[in-house]
Parts: sequence; structure tokens; C-alpha cells
Amino acid sequence: MRVKEAIVLRFQRLCAERKIKYNELAARAGITPSAVYSMMSEERKDLSIITVKKLCDGLDISLSEFFDDPIFHTLE
Repeated sequence: MRVKEAIVLRFQRLCAERKIKYNELAARAGITPSAVYSMMSEERKDLSIITVKKLCDGLDISLSEFFDDPIFHTLE
């Protein structure tokens, strides 16, 4: 699994666990819904760490909490 795929999967899981839709996450993070949906798209190959940080803030977790997940232990 690649880094971008792992980040997207982690956000998908966190949103599902917390029953948060992407529009709500965008509002909490102070970014546009299109930015969230664009990030989730397979066509997009890169992500901004600033966007990741804003989304983490919207979920009330730190970057270290976000990346402290087994999904990031075996990346390509």
C-alpha cells in the first residue's frame, strides 16, 4: 500500500467509526467539501500535509495519533 492510499483509508475508517460524513468533516476542518472529495479520489496522487493536519484538527486528533496506526507500518 502506498502512503496516499493509507492516509485516505485512515480518514475513511475514522469517519465511519465516528459516523461523520465528508461534508461534515470539511466543515469541522475549515476546508471545502470539494477538497475532501478530491483527496479521496484515486486520480489524485499527492496530498498536502497541511490538509491532513486540518482534517486531523476537524477530528480532534493530533498528527501523531493519526499516523500511530498499523496501516502505516508496512508502506511501500
